[in-house]
Amino acid sequence: MEWFKTLLIVLQVISALAVILLVLLQQGKGADMGAAFGSGSSGSLFGASGSANFLSHTTAIFAGIFFVCTLGITWIGNKKEVSPGILSGTVSPAAAPAAAPAAPVQDPTKPAVPK
Repeated sequence: MEWFKTLLIVLQVISALAVILLVLLQQGKGADMGAAFGSGSSGSLFGASGSANFLSHTTAIFAGIFFVCTLGITWIGNKKEVSPGILSGTVSPAAAPAAAPAAPVQDPTKPAVPK
């Protein structure tokens, strides 16, 4: 289970860095107004509006991966092995010491019988 937790942590870090990078690459809402009046170019590698759709969809996918990894790490971290306790009636073999056979106790009111 430890390898799964490590995998989730690695995926979480990668998705967090991807979300940060993708958010920084996206243009704000005010950037379109500057392009409408001639300052800046509205065309890009993905087309006029294709970049916003591609980057926002990719950001949403990585954000979903980040949240799923966070929930998985939390679930694994809270999963604890519960011992049954003293009053349950079950004793694990490791907890019960091996008792040595006791010598028979002589009743003081009876006389000792020779063998």
